[in-house]
Amino acid sequence: MAGQDAVRVPGRWNPWAALALFGAIAAAGLLWAKWLPYTEKVGGLLDTPEWSGGSILDKAGDAGAGPSLSGGWEFTGSYFASVWKAMVVGLIVAAAVEALVTRRWLLRLLGRGRGPYRDSLVGGLLSLPGMMCTCCTAPVVTALRRRGASTPAALAYWVGNPTLNPAVLVFLAFVAPWQWTFTRLAVGALLVFVVTALVSRLAPRGADVPVPDAAGEEPGDVALRDAPRRFGRALLRMSVTLVPEYLVVVFALGAFRGWLFPLDGSAAEWGVLAVVLAAVAGTLAVIPTAGEIPIVQGLTLLGVGAGAAGALLIALPALSLVSIVMVGRALSWRVTLAMAASVAGCALLAGALLWAIS
Repeated sequence: MAGQDAVRVPGRWNPWAALALFGAIAAAGLLWAKWLPYTEKVGGLLDTPEWSGGSILDKAGDAGAGPSLSGGWEFTGSYFASVWKAMVVGLIVAAAVEALVTRRWLLRLLGRGRGPYRDSLVGGLLSLPGMMCTCCTAPVVTALRRRGASTPAALAYWVGNPTLNPAVLVFLAFVAPWQWTFTRLAVGALLVFVVTALVSRLAPRGADVPVPDAAGEEPGDVALRDAPRRFGRALLRMSVTLVPEYLVVVFALGAFRGWLFPLDGSAAEWGVLAVVLAAVAGTLAVIPTAGEIPIVQGLTLLGVGAGAAGALLIALPALSLVSIVMVGRALSWRVTLAMAASVAGCALLAGALLWAIS
């Protein structure tokens, strides 16, 4: 018995040391890619409360235009220039989750067993410091699922990062009417903390049953000496599988931008159809963090109504076809597509809310 205790005592500290290392990696990455740049952005808005820069969708061509290979390349280049730091951090954090966070600890925090609403609440709250766009969040969601995070927790983390991004809410408060911020916060909270729990009920039976550690993996306690090997293996696997998917779908969305996002000034005359198109097209379109602000502002200046504006405030950031493809296998395609449909539905609700209070 004493011999067993002598073996176990040193190992008990390994998970905490690994978690501390994981926290340091995540904090350093977010400080570089998100927290410092957003702090500088807020400082600029304090001096001049106007949004600088235009719609990234304009890089791909005009609404209604036919497919364009040059538009696809131009859009892909512009989008990558906007998000590459966050994508690098997303991949590194995802690999660190697999290398440093024990399945036992993750199951305790994000595992099934305490109810879907509790899991959605925890996953949504954990998403707030990330402030990532939906695509850059996708690798982390995939890693969380591999380590045993429940479906509602993973869904809430996925949509919570872009939808309830505290920095974007502050940006909106500076440069847009208060109704925009209220709509984003109210419907975003409903989406992250309630809808994700409801959608998780569609998960295949057994999808959230913890998978025992396979032979050759670390036991309950993480061995730090093996962390570099696990980290490198996870980073390589995700880079080889997720990054090509990401680039191909971003290019396709840019090439077909005219058909997939046909909203322009003429949408001011479309009535309810404009709101429906905004909800559907916004759910598919891919934008960087806060990219919805110039898009919605530009359409509003062209006369597009509050309904379409409200729909885009939710649909554009929450999901994209790119992130849907990236997380489909990890969450199951049924759950992923149901989440996309739910985002479009919440976008319609946001359109109705913004129209009602404007």
